[in-house]
Amino acid sequence: MAVPAGTFTGYSAIGEREDLSDIVHDISPMDTPFMSNISRGSAEATFVEWQTDVLDAAAVNSQIEGDNPDANTASPTVRLGNYAMISWKVPRVTGTLRAVNTAGRRDELSYQIAKRGRELKRDIETAICGNQAATAGAAASARVCAGYGAWIWDNQTKTATSQTTVTVTSGAPLTAPTAGTAVAFTVGHLKDTISACWDDGGDPTVVLMGSFNKKAASGFAGIATLYRDTNPNEPATLIGSADVYVSDFGQHQLAASRFVPAGNVLVADMEYWSVDYLRPIQQETLSKTGDSDRRLILAEYTLCAKSPSSSGKVYTVTSS
Repeated sequence: MAVPAGTFTGYSAIGEREDLSDIVHDISPMDTPFMSNISRGSAEATFVEWQTDVLDAAAVNSQIEGDNPDANTASPTVRLGNYAMISWKVPRVTGTLRAVNTAGRRDELSYQIAKRGRELKRDIETAICGNQAATAGAAASARVCAGYGAWIWDNQTKTATSQTTVTVTSGAPLTAPTAGTAVAFTVGHLKDTISACWDDGGDPTVVLMGSFNKKAASGFAGIATLYRDTNPNEPATLIGSADVYVSDFGQHQLAASRFVPAGNVLVADMEYWSVDYLRPIQQETLSKTGDSDRRLILAEYTLCAKSPSSSGKVYTVTSS
């Protein structure tokens, strides 16, 4: 059907106001399950150290009546450490952009500060869940804190013989684990890792993995239940995810994490991990240069593996 002759349409009109929402939609995930479930501590140096110890193996302790006992040989504690890493974000906005009327935020700099702060939190979660080794740093290179993957050298279920493990020098893992050929994540891998942690005295209650392996774990035998308790007069609800896995050694929460390396499954005893801050997340105003304003959003932190053998990992598993 043709438009009648002489009809003035919106396609040629001038002056129509825009319809721009005052809401900025952002679905970027902010959940940080590892950092949210471990403790937070403070640091006083760029190399943070702690000690671990173990009891002698249990034995049948039978002694002769009236004998003169010899002293037990004492074993020294093990001294471990990790480097404090600096992470920052620097939002910078021109004076003009701060002066104009922007949709969805009153001040562009304030909006960018909030956005970069959320990004920094995600960066910290990624670092502490990672496989990177510790690095002391130098005048022209940054310090790096060893991530979870580098701290696990005992209770690791390697899925390929070509994989190498980390080495520890001066108490810190200075080499990162090298992955082999990825294989599918199985319930056997999970059981082996949990039992190894338990044998060493750990009680891993949380298992973190990416989305692909979370779906695989939902099919394992040993899932506590796929139903939620409901009112008898209402239909039951089927739950599509495996939240609790029951092993021979207790219950373990299975949780998806967007920041765990895709080929790793972390089997963690959260009691023995912490993020220690030399400088907690903070904001500073940087000197003004030209017609713009800058802010420094910074954190200096490290991951403390208070007893690495309390936890474990499965690697390398397929992720797609």
